[in-house]
Amino acid sequence: MGEVCQSVDAIFQLLLSELRQATTASEQNCRDVADRLTQEVVRICSESKRIQASGEADAWATALARHRLEQCLNYYKLGSKRGRVELHSNLSAVVYRYINPIQSQSSYQARLTLIEDFLQGFYVEALTAFRRETQVGSTHTPKTLLDLAEYMAFTERYGKRRIPLPGHRNQQLIILRAQTFSQQQPSETLVDMERAAEGTLSEAETPWNVASIQQVREQMVAQEPEIEEDTLRQTVIKELIAYLEERKQNDCIDYFTLRLRDLPANEIEQILGLTPRQRDYLQQRFKYHLIRFAFSSNWELVHQWLEADLERNLGLSNRQWQVLSGKITPQQAELLKLKQNRAADATIAQSLGCTVNQVHKQWYKLLELAWEIRNDQDSGGSQTPDE
Repeated sequence: MGEVCQSVDAIFQLLLSELRQATTASEQNCRDVADRLTQEVVRICSESKRIQASGEADAWATALARHRLEQCLNYYKLGSKRGRVELHSNLSAVVYRYINPIQSQSSYQARLTLIEDFLQGFYVEALTAFRRETQVGSTHTPKTLLDLAEYMAFTERYGKRRIPLPGHRNQQLIILRAQTFSQQQPSETLVDMERAAEGTLSEAETPWNVASIQQVREQMVAQEPEIEEDTLRQTVIKELIAYLEERKQNDCIDYFTLRLRDLPANEIEQILGLTPRQRDYLQQRFKYHLIRFAFSSNWELVHQWLEADLERNLGLSNRQWQVLSGKITPQQAELLKLKQNRAADATIAQSLGCTVNQVHKQWYKLLELAWEIRNDQDSGGSQTPDE
């Protein structure tokens, strides 16, 4: 295997010692990861003609081993939640300019949706490559934090590998994948992330339920946004987590952070130790709280984030706004007018002759109706030229 063979044991002992000191993983877990990293370093050094010709294969091997170790420990220290955010953000930044939606979907949000769809598939490809190159078996999945850190570090390196191209050029693998993905998009593809990630939706879910959850979730996984929008996104995520914490829904918080990373259902079940039925129940409970959050005291923040605030007629087209106006009661119409004038809830309650709590309930119903109309294709979702 070349000159580097002389330092294989030394590299393994170096990695093992550092993993023991820097993590709380078990002895066997440390040994397994150290062995896989060692084998990767040995393979690279043995196959590289440049390294072999340098006469310093041992030095190269040590440097590569330390680099691999540093990447792995970085994700380990971040933890499973922040580590996934970091990886997703890094890869999103790399592919952002290479994934372009078709002209009819040229909005900023359409691009983010396509990036999410692309990365979901890329993570699967990276896991397959990890299994193949480390020879861990076709069913291997990360089971510990150290395993997960190792996989995330590998995924980042895998995506940034330089692939040789004609004309003495090269390009990162993930960029080539992104370009191919973008070129293969059908002319009228609408990416349904909820169906892609969760499977078939229940027929019992009403249209406004499905579509509104879809929009909220798409925004929550959006990466590499404008600075102002990024701040708004982080605020919504923080507020939602605080909302769930206040209601002691810690398992929903765990589910939410994993869903932000677009993990498939089976991986979420493994990480959280749930059966498919338990995971489905948790998913439905989370959706219930998500809807309550979106239509409660946080409605203005969420709707601003989704570009569906009062300044934009709750995200409704002119035709849809007319549909809404025809369905609400005179009291709700007055409520809407007062909300548009930025009146305080206490002032609205006094004007309508009801309590503040009743104002909240009526506004909740009005928002629910608006979202139902907004996501009903038969209500005139696409604007006509004269609009």
